[in-house]
Amino acid sequence: MPDATKRPSLSEKGLLTPDNCVVTFIDLQPQMLFGVANFDRQAVVQLNVLLAKAARVFDVPVVLSTVETKGFSGNMWPQIAAIFPDQAPIERSSMNSWDDSNFVGAVERTGRKKIVLAGLWTETCVALATVQALHDGYEVFVVEDCCGDVSQLSHENAMKRVIQAGAKPVTALSVMLEWQRDWAHKGTYNAVMDIVKTHVGAYGMGVEYAYTMVHGAAPTKFPPYVIPGP
Repeated sequence: MPDATKRPSLSEKGLLTPDNCVVTFIDLQPQMLFGVANFDRQAVVQLNVLLAKAARVFDVPVVLSTVETKGFSGNMWPQIAAIFPDQAPIERSSMNSWDDSNFVGAVERTGRKKIVLAGLWTETCVALATVQALHDGYEVFVVEDCCGDVSQLSHENAMKRVIQAGAKPVTALSVMLEWQRDWAHKGTYNAVMDIVKTHVGAYGMGVEYAYTMVHGAAPTKFPPYVIPGP
């Protein structure tokens, strides 16, 4: 785990830094993913994992929330739960997490006024919380490729709505690179490159090639595959 105390401070001037924002993951649950039709669903999973790992690397506070786990949506994706093994999601009944005092309280306790927000679906769980958080004085950065909706029209209309309300659209990779900002910051460099190699497709393969063929590093090793027993 990178040492956050040795991480250099970054200029803000409207940008995200690891010290000025909180990340919220809303309703990353199986039933919600089933309905996503505007993006490749496996990519949505991978990009949320990228953002979650980046939050760990840069020691950014994270708020997790789920809706109607037992009654409809299922448990939070195991890929996300594995990144935050000691953090229980805030369970809600409301579609709008900003209507839930526990969720809002968790955001308030971080003391951060910039929210990096990802979730399913864009037109409800993302848009409603974003509009109301903006109303309450927060600056919201919607991680568009970590969101998804039941149709392209639904997603696009939701993004137009939140942008018109004042939200900033970003991507998972852009957030991580904004936190890194300078490749001379070696404390987090290798961790960022590991996330890129694992979750960013062709770019990641390019990084693997550069590490091994140009710089002579050892190839990346994954745990051996073990076939599950009956």
